[in-house]
This record gives sequence, structure tokens and C-alpha cells, in this order.
Amino acid sequence: MSEQKNKRPGWDEYFMDIAHVVARRGNCSRRQVAAVIVRDRRIVSTGYNGTPRGITNCCDGGCARCASDAPSGGSLGDCICCHAEENAIVQAAYHGISVKDGVLYCTISPCLMCTKMMINAGISEVVYEREYHFNDQARALFKEAGVVCRQFVREG
Repeated sequence: MSEQKNKRPGWDEYFMDIAHVVARRGNCSRRQVAAVIVRDRRIVSTGYNGTPRGITNCCDGGCARCASDAPSGGSLGDCICCHAEENAIVQAAYHGISVKDGVLYCTISPCLMCTKMMINAGISEVVYEREYHFNDQARALFKEAGVVCRQFVREG
């Protein structure tokens, strides 16, 4: 019994593991990313990256930018894919669910646009696993807005 108890994941690991499963639904041809929004240790919304509802999936040719040879981080203004954090917030709004004071778990660090959306949506904490183009301006905005932002590091 004690051996099983030691294997029980903590909350951060639990929600981050769920985020990795959600990421598998991502339809972006370049990267699979996910976000899970939690309130009172209950999942209230999930999101993964890909094209908007009703639009041909990115992996099926729906996004010309992702199908091109544009370098990672380049030509983002031409990309029609939505970010995982954006989709998690919008999905909650679509169903009338508040994310105020929620914790958002994401598989990679948020971009500046998603940072602003999370602040405006009332997210109180952001936990990310891998760092990807996380810029100083996003960090500064989180700090000024009083949003806790931290990197999750797996043990062992």
C-alpha cells in the first residue's frame, strides 16, 4: 500500500499529464499543445491547438502557413490556428463557465497574446512545462497583473 501511495501523482503532475493527453487531439501539423483550466482542483475546460471550429483541420491542409516551410515562430500573422490556451478560455465561455481564479496548465509556455487573454479572463496562476518563446514582456505582464506563473519540473 505504501509503495502505491508513493506513486500517486501530485496535483501539478496529475493536471499536466491530462494536458499531455489533451494535446494528442491537437490538429496543428507543426506542434501539439494543450491547456487545462482548473478551479478548486476540478477541470472546467480544456483546449488544444488547431484551426477554428468548422474549418478544415490544419493537419488536413486547413492552414497554409503551417503547411509551408515558414520557420518556427515565423509568419505567425498568416497562421489560422488557435492556441491551446485561447481554445480553453473560449471553450469555457462558449459553455458559460467562468475561469475566474482558475489555474491554467499548459504544455508549453504561453505567447504574449495568450498571456493577455489569461489576464483578462481572470486566470490566477499559470503552470507550464516546456519553455517556448516565452518573452520578458509576457513575464512582466503576469507579474504586474499578479498572476503567478511558474514552470512545472517533473521529479525523477
